[in-house]
Amino acid sequence: MSGPWEARLTALQARGRLPSVVAGVLRGGELVWTGAVGGSLEDRYRIGSITKTLTAVAVLQLRDEGRLSLDDPLGSGVPESGYAAASVRQLLAHTSGMQSEPVGSWWERSPGVDFATLVAANDGSGAVLPPGEFHYSNLGYALLGELVARLRGESWWEVASRRVLAPLGMDRTSYADDAPAAQGWSVDHFAGTLTAEPHHDTVAMAPAGQLWSTVADLAVLGRFLVRGHPDVLAAATVREMAEPTSDTYGLGLWLSDLDGRRWVGHPGSMPGFQAGLFVDPETGDGAVALAAATTGLDTRRLPQLLLGSGPVPDVEPWVPSTGVPDAVADLLGLWFWGNTALELRWHHETLQLCGLASGEVTDVFEARGDAVVGTAGYHRGETLHAVRREDGRLDHLECATFVYTRAPYAPVGVTR
Repeated sequence: MSGPWEARLTALQARGRLPSVVAGVLRGGELVWTGAVGGSLEDRYRIGSITKTLTAVAVLQLRDEGRLSLDDPLGSGVPESGYAAASVRQLLAHTSGMQSEPVGSWWERSPGVDFATLVAANDGSGAVLPPGEFHYSNLGYALLGELVARLRGESWWEVASRRVLAPLGMDRTSYADDAPAAQGWSVDHFAGTLTAEPHHDTVAMAPAGQLWSTVADLAVLGRFLVRGHPDVLAAATVREMAEPTSDTYGLGLWLSDLDGRRWVGHPGSMPGFQAGLFVDPETGDGAVALAAATTGLDTRRLPQLLLGSGPVPDVEPWVPSTGVPDAVADLLGLWFWGNTALELRWHHETLQLCGLASGEVTDVFEARGDAVVGTAGYHRGETLHAVRREDGRLDHLECATFVYTRAPYAPVGVTR
């Protein structure tokens, strides 16, 4: 039984230009449907910040064992941190006031550093808000992971795999891209071509977003968020995780109100990947999706997009471009008709003119040898001329009396 889910997944893939996406639907906490467009359900995908939920579970296990209090300061276990005064509860809830990202290069897309290097670079001076206000912090969860490791006397990954994943039976969830695993991609906005993203080990930042998983394993995590598990966390503690600490977050769980229902779970992203898992804790209904694309999937609205009751669009899957014809290669990008901003992008072997304000495709062209001819819209049948300067550089575009320039009302340097 697929109902409208297959069509909705195809629409998500096409609208988001996702090289591959896999998904599943839960009813009553059980996985009742899976689907894939351009990918395999057997492949591991990077789950990004869904990792934070597993880190939070490891923290709450320690609390339930009496090993820590949520009101303990981080400094009780990690005294060298510049954020030693932040409480465990604040770190879990993203209300410590610390900055969202660690000092340094883009950590998700760079080789990771060890904890000593991380803590030395983040001395507490980067706080951006007073404690108590919600401000999402990847750094905060790296610090929580180190706290867990020190209290358990083993690495964060050893704790997560032995005390959370193993008893839940999530045996396809891994630290790295163990085969079979999807390649992460970034999609060129204008050309529709793919760039492979690196799969770095984030090392000290791992508790914030390192892990890889599958639809089936995340469905198991979804069931846990509904029922709890006697060997992991009691149902009462799982319900505590879903209690609001701000409008959008609990303790390691994102809260999303859609169509009159409260969904709990987490979105996730890493370079080349996006992920989402959300369940309704009252009914056990849920949705999970994993995509091999840096952007394009609205993970926070996943239950609405995959399970919604509206009309199901009938679309063809998006196919990445393998190249762009020479006749249109330097035409791609941002253009202006007067003050109106437009973009030209290569999509499904056609050149599409799209209004930035409306998001609507107004005209479609195709390359016919060296000519670019309109096939749909106001410019149907007309030729789009690339007008060049003496040195061959592109100056502007002309189609009938329409002139498109790279800046609003830019002077036209040459004419046809």
